[in-house]
Amino acid sequence: MQITVADERALLLEEQISMEQAEGRAWSKKGDAFGTITKMTRLLQQSKDDEFELAYKEHRYQPFWHVVCTAHYIYDRTSPYSVATSGPEVESVTIEGTEYTADGGSITITGIDHCVEEEHQERFVEGMTGDTAPDLADYLKFPAATIAEEDLDSFAPAGSIVVPPQARASAIVREMLAGMIKSVQADRIVEEKVEVERVDLYYRPVYAFQYRWLSKEKEAIMECDALTGELRSGGKTFQQYLGKVIDAEFLFDVGVDAVDLLVPGGGIAIKVARKGLDAARSRGKKD
Repeated sequence: MQITVADERALLLEEQISMEQAEGRAWSKKGDAFGTITKMTRLLQQSKDDEFELAYKEHRYQPFWHVVCTAHYIYDRTSPYSVATSGPEVESVTIEGTEYTADGGSITITGIDHCVEEEHQERFVEGMTGDTAPDLADYLKFPAATIAEEDLDSFAPAGSIVVPPQARASAIVREMLAGMIKSVQADRIVEEKVEVERVDLYYRPVYAFQYRWLSKEKEAIMECDALTGELRSGGKTFQQYLGKVIDAEFLFDVGVDAVDLLVPGGGIAIKVARKGLDAARSRGKKD
């Protein structure tokens, strides 16, 4: 069996609205950030802008993974087939020179099954929680630029926050491969391969605004999706990651270890191939 693993990539989705545009939209809906408190207050009086202040704002890049795997098996196997005779009076049947004895109105012949099995899995994983999130597929329609591995610690504009993923690529790939690698019962295996076609880490831009309601001494957060412009109350801020450097070795950790213990039965040889990333890294270290 051969398992081919694509080079991991990091991609940056490009903002479709600016910080200034997002700030204006969020300010117009700031009351919604406080939820039921604002709704109850509005029954008594209309809150004024001077009751609120912007306490903090951030431009951050939030991670998610896009992983695609395919499995392809071609093999032959011998199988018995029961064929009904033309009537109960038939005692035997000769087919292409071979005589088959009838039993209970049928004969049993042996054939070779030529089998093809294919499977495809595509998964979108929220980078901070590790949860599968199919809706993240909608972000792939926006333009994205590839981030070179050596630029991972400097691709974001000054003052922006890059949130590191807590979900690791190797764990996602391992889980997907566990459901696709199997021991094929066959007389002859023609082809047996699994390909991890994509291991892509996307960073999507998000704006967050923390408002303070002065008279109530309450604070709340409004987020604005920098791609869709959608506003969402709640959420959190990530000041703790300001100025932190992304560890490329942590992000790009898919390799032989990710598939070593996956094959059922233990009797199948696995060859893991990479498309060049590991070799490029080795050359870089020598240089």
